[in-house]
Amino acid sequence: MKKENIIMPNYDNCILCTITSILKYYNVETNHKSSKKIDEILQQKDYKNVIFLVLDGLGEHILNKDLPNGYLKNNQIDCVTSVYPSTTTAALTTYYSGKPPYETGWIAWSQYFKEYGRAVDMFSHNESYMREPIKNPLMDVFKTIVNYESIFEQIEKASKDVKAYELEPEYAERRAKRSIRANNLDELIMDIQDICNDSDKKFIFAYSDNPDGLLHKYGVESKEVKEFLIEAESKIQDMCNKMEDDTIVIITADHGHKDIEKAYTLLDYPEIQECLIMPASLESRVLTFWVKEGMEKIFEERFNKIFKDEFWLMTKDEFLNKYHFLGFGKKHLKIDDFIGNYIALSVAGSIIRLETFLAEGKPVKKSTHCGLTKEEMEIPIIVINK
Repeated sequence: MKKENIIMPNYDNCILCTITSILKYYNVETNHKSSKKIDEILQQKDYKNVIFLVLDGLGEHILNKDLPNGYLKNNQIDCVTSVYPSTTTAALTTYYSGKPPYETGWIAWSQYFKEYGRAVDMFSHNESYMREPIKNPLMDVFKTIVNYESIFEQIEKASKDVKAYELEPEYAERRAKRSIRANNLDELIMDIQDICNDSDKKFIFAYSDNPDGLLHKYGVESKEVKEFLIEAESKIQDMCNKMEDDTIVIITADHGHKDIEKAYTLLDYPEIQECLIMPASLESRVLTFWVKEGMEKIFEERFNKIFKDEFWLMTKDEFLNKYHFLGFGKKHLKIDDFIGNYIALSVAGSIIRLETFLAEGKPVKKSTHCGLTKEEMEIPIIVINK
């Protein structure tokens, strides 16, 4: 493995710092570091409207490639890392909570809950392999175990004169009292403009699931992604030009993207299956393994013989305590359940599908994220104010 090709999460300058700056602006107490650059800008004025626009998947690499000299690039103030894993589950939850994955327990798309004896998709709440809802559970783990106080609650509690809004697609879970459904960028912009016309002080969290959806389907180099971004930039510029000087727009992403070059399945490697107590979980570019006692060294040798140039294999202790991939703070009580005794992190363009002989893995996407490459880990911070 060539470590010079990877970008480690920098919790002194990552997307957690971005949302921490907004929380500090609204008087929310936090133990996490903020962005000095955003702090300085927010301190310049008492803004009536703070708009936080997240374009899912818009990594620094994609911005530089498709919009190198455009409005967004010209208003960029910083480039930061994502949290790790560089995936929507961990990163958006960081934005929603103001905490790193280490504190929320939201790590990746699929996590194993011993309470259900199932791996569960964190956003859909479906069983990961059969892709079916968990039927009639005696406990709702999402309300009792991996729940958290949202930033919307935190902001309204600390600054009682501020109304916090979330604008998200129809399918998304509601996290704010003031939640508006917006299924595309046109609807987002229309709703932002309508809300800003009110006289109240407001924080507006606006989320677009593109370009991520287009990137998954068509890939990083596709004309579909470029066309969307050119059009999106034009619409955002038009929106910002119409804004009053009491409004600030902070635009960023949750992670970047990398085209997939090769897809593996562990079902083709019985020598690795022999070492495992249960199927791997998390995501196809970051997998955790529960290895049988006494077979640890054998597993390391067998895995590295096949994947050493594409995945960085490490122990749970190295992952959590040596490299602090999930961040710092008060450790969530489920972290030790969710992470097996080994974890493998993608450092190239490969994935390992999560599947069993009972259920085939999900279709391989043209492009995805969750690895440690520059393309996935680097995120632009764009600020537009007058």
